[in-house]
Amino acid sequence: MAQTETEVVQGIGSDYANKYGFSNSDEAENYFFKSGRGLSHELVDAISMHKKEPDWMRKFRHKSLDYFLARPLPTWGGNVAEIDFDNIYYYIKPTEKQANSWEDLPADIKDTWDKLGIPEAEKKYLAGVGAQYESEVVYHKLQEDLEKKGVIFLDTDSALREHEELFKQYFGTVIPQNDNKFAALNSAVWSGGSFIYVPPGVHIEMPLQAYFRINAENMGQFERTLILVDEGAYVHYVEGCTAPIYSTDSLHSAVVEIIVKKGGRARYTTIQNWSNNVYNLVTKRAVAYEDATMEWVDGNLGSKLTMK
Repeated sequence: MAQTETEVVQGIGSDYANKYGFSNSDEAENYFFKSGRGLSHELVDAISMHKKEPDWMRKFRHKSLDYFLARPLPTWGGNVAEIDFDNIYYYIKPTEKQANSWEDLPADIKDTWDKLGIPEAEKKYLAGVGAQYESEVVYHKLQEDLEKKGVIFLDTDSALREHEELFKQYFGTVIPQNDNKFAALNSAVWSGGSFIYVPPGVHIEMPLQAYFRINAENMGQFERTLILVDEGAYVHYVEGCTAPIYSTDSLHSAVVEIIVKKGGRARYTTIQNWSNNVYNLVTKRAVAYEDATMEWVDGNLGSKLTMK
């Protein structure tokens, strides 16, 4: 007998709960650092201090917060008026340092990635993996042969520290900090995300992947991704995301900037499968130079509301 539409929807919801809807404890003592609720200039200072950022980035964050506070909520698209910005945790650092081996992660976080199948996927299909849990990337690894070719694949915070000149040259150039209210919010409190640089003529045959997981209730996740594809180069970047099912709302507001230089090619694939309590409000944009190709593959399966 054919299923009704209601039965199909209920089945999908049950499947999500079984596969992705689990959560670990989000009590403060289970994290290296968990900010209080709400958004302020003091919080911006705390984020920048924890990350030991250069002064220009701290000032960038403060100016972005001013833009966010000054701009009204968008009236087009879905209803975002019910978001309680004062009830959100804007920064949660789950571990003291990043791991380059799954075995080095705390047991509860490792168990999360095992349940989601990420370590197994890395072994079989991927040239590099980044795994973000709450506000920070907790695991990152790139195949050695790509490192030897000059490929950079880091979490965005590490890229700022290790490649500041290259980072500063392109950061915020495709999506200005005052582009829209939620881009301004991301610019103020961004944390984590991926930074990729592919040198001229280098083709990365297997995908690079990042996976974003929200665990805590009332969590805000604000990753920042910057991809630079030099002349004649190629990369395929895949990102996926899930969250537990809670009765209260969380917010995901990312910014993605991609620059594809002459004759280059980039493919960006997103499989968005947030739970139905997550607002997914992201800004993604690319600049393609002469004879360059930019491909977007975007699948949106979940969330309370998605606006891109």
